Amino acid sequence: QLQLVESGGGLVHPGGSLTLSCTTSGSTLEFHAVAWFRQAPGKQREGVSAISSAGFSTNYADSVKDRFTITKDNAKNMVYLQMNNLRPEDSAVYYCAAVPMSAVPGNILLLEPHLYVSWGLGTQVTVSS
Repeated sequence: QLQLVESGGGLVHPGGSLTLSCTTSGSTLEFHAVAWFRQAPGKQREGVSAISSAGFSTNYADSVKDRFTITKDNAKNMVYLQMNNLRPEDSAVYYCAAVPMSAVPGNILLLEPHLYVSWGLGTQVTVSS
């Protein structure tokens, strides 16, 4: 399993932007699909977005389409989640998760937590005026 580390969370006004980052120490994300999940207090963890190992395929939850963009830079061993036009309902702890691309059934990037084997500790995003 990878040791994933998220960063970039914080407090932002509605309509604002944040970029979350995910990396791993002592290993590489190059051969892993990576996803972002989020969990608000009292709610289930939900998938936000995922990207394939090479970065050519992506998937987004309907609630964030056209507002969030996931990218992967294998040279820098980083995955980013650019979040624009943030809403109060986007407030949550955001988690980075990874799974070897070879273990992704049919190479389909499902946003299901049980498919991912490595997890970070999360970073808090708060959207409030």
